[in-house]
Amino acid sequence: MEESTHLFKDEIPQQRIEQLIRGYAALVPLVPSMKGFHWGRDVSIENLHQGFTHVFESTFESTEGIAEYVSHPAHVEFANEFLPTLEKFVVVDYKPAEVSST
Repeated sequence: MEESTHLFKDEIPQQRIEQLIRGYAALVPLVPSMKGFHWGRDVSIENLHQGFTHVFESTFESTEGIAEYVSHPAHVEFANEFLPTLEKFVVVDYKPAEVSST
């Protein structure tokens, strides 16, 4: 799994942000190791978001699949368009852990 939080630059219009989100989602059928994509806006009442406004979560078949995604030409092309619109971002790659209730 990969989770990233983003703060778009103030001058980026909402219509452009929506276009970029659709572009991100369009990577799923193009990158074989990418199995899913979800996103959402910050709705926290705790105000602990440190300015981040959007969260994107991508699901991959394996940790190696993340490396395939990073170097895939479709991702590289999209990243070259996407990254300049961000004020700041954080990316966390992780392997989900099961939690037992016992």
